[in-house]
Amino acid sequence: MNLPLDRRTLLRATGAAVGTATLTALPATATATRTAHEVFQHGVASGDPLPTTVLLWTRVTPTPESLPGSGAGPDVNVRWEVATDAAFAQVVTSGTVATGPGRDHTVKVDATGLSPASTYHYRFSLNGAVSDAGTTRTAPTANADVSHLRFGVVSCANWQAGHFAAYRHLAERGDLDLVVHLGDYLYEYGPGEFPVGYAVRPHVPPREALTLADYRQRHAQYKTDPHLRRLHAAAPWVITWDDHEVANDTWSGGAGNHDPKTEGDWATRRAAARRAYFEWMPVRNTGDRLYRRLRFGNLVDLAMLDLRSHRSKQVKVLSGEVDDPNRSVAGAEQLTWLVDGLVSSTARWKLVGNPVMITPTLIPPLPSTILGPLLSLLGLPSEGGTVFTDQWDGYTADRRKVLKALAQNKVTNTVFLTGDVHSSWACDVPADAGLYPVSPSLATELVCPSVTSDNIDDVLHVPPRTAAVVAEKALCGLNRHIKWVEYDSHGAAVLDVTPSAVRMDWYFLADRTDPDSAAHHAKSFRVRNGTQRVEEVSTA
Repeated sequence: MNLPLDRRTLLRATGAAVGTATLTALPATATATRTAHEVFQHGVASGDPLPTTVLLWTRVTPTPESLPGSGAGPDVNVRWEVATDAAFAQVVTSGTVATGPGRDHTVKVDATGLSPASTYHYRFSLNGAVSDAGTTRTAPTANADVSHLRFGVVSCANWQAGHFAAYRHLAERGDLDLVVHLGDYLYEYGPGEFPVGYAVRPHVPPREALTLADYRQRHAQYKTDPHLRRLHAAAPWVITWDDHEVANDTWSGGAGNHDPKTEGDWATRRAAARRAYFEWMPVRNTGDRLYRRLRFGNLVDLAMLDLRSHRSKQVKVLSGEVDDPNRSVAGAEQLTWLVDGLVSSTARWKLVGNPVMITPTLIPPLPSTILGPLLSLLGLPSEGGTVFTDQWDGYTADRRKVLKALAQNKVTNTVFLTGDVHSSWACDVPADAGLYPVSPSLATELVCPSVTSDNIDDVLHVPPRTAAVVAEKALCGLNRHIKWVEYDSHGAAVLDVTPSAVRMDWYFLADRTDPDSAAHHAKSFRVRNGTQRVEEVSTA
């Protein structure tokens, strides 16, 4: 991921120029004058880009007592502006937006009237204090000819497990059109609780998040990470949630990590977590619905799924209930929306932001010392089983509906982009995994590694590329449609999309506990237009 020095120098110089640029401030209010660092402690972000609109976000701390989750502090009006240049000499739109303790002093605004497929710079101010500037980009118009898009792809960033150097490496590239985050942006556990009783840096508040104040403080802590703030400022994000934004193994009526007897009403906890999420994340407030679709010219339709809000409760491994047609991972409305969108799309590539894996997966026989930690990592009972019941494997009727629609309507170029499993995969998604490769592949799946969350070697406390290698070889041997899996490494992925192919490059960190960790290119797979198959790309 090394870049030419001149690019990094340019980026730093641009950032310095933006940080020192002047901005006409609002008239002073009753709040005392504070420095930019004091007022804008949590950075800036943008998200969900449309051809003429992009969402802008920040959080202000107007007074010392206006701390996240405190419910304290005054109502204030925050100024925002968008420019075509980093020096803000060419401001194209601006305005003010009110915020206060009722929304935890977070700020969201849809900047409208922008030009399609264009780069912009944005910033905020309050009482003379000016935020760092962010860079964002609008989407192309729906039918525009687009020859290339480049996305960062990330998931599973546990503050306690390490530092977010993977975000830094993506930010340093300076060439991303978009960052796709597939869930587990934060974790709800208390200090040292997940997964093996340690904390590189402990969570705040010092307990499991249960209340609105808890979740607000947890979001605030994550947005103090300098690498996370830098990547948010570098490019627009499109984000969905998985389970840890509320609680582990969430389903529509509860969670594996929620005990009503000791932790209160589930609906209350979920509502608190979601309220904090919509306050603190650069996503549009659309009621309680997070699944959505974004279009990038004639090249990409990107459908972002919500596979926690509407799902049926997970069943036990080896249970025949996984095939029950009345059970759903997506919910009937969302599943219909997904299928209809895939079938009707006129884009070359149909990308699906998919929080949990859809590839059918059988667990091979392995030594108990490896099998137990593997199943624990995947949220399965330690005695073993044949399906990952928290994934689409536990909801096979939904998967059959999707694959049947792809087959019957001859839909090509569907690529699922997935997180959740703290590991890296490249898979064909066949109509019948047991008959593959005779049974055709109807889609493909590319799974990014975790930013920090524990992998097999972390759980076992063994050197990387030792115990996990046995599991990887056995898994691919039993599942011929799985072309590659790597259980040990942390990092991020970069997705290049052209009319001829989708290609994912995996980048692995040297040490997740080191904020300055190096990263190296590990593997590349591509899906060529019309093939519905992954193939390794040699970089030699």
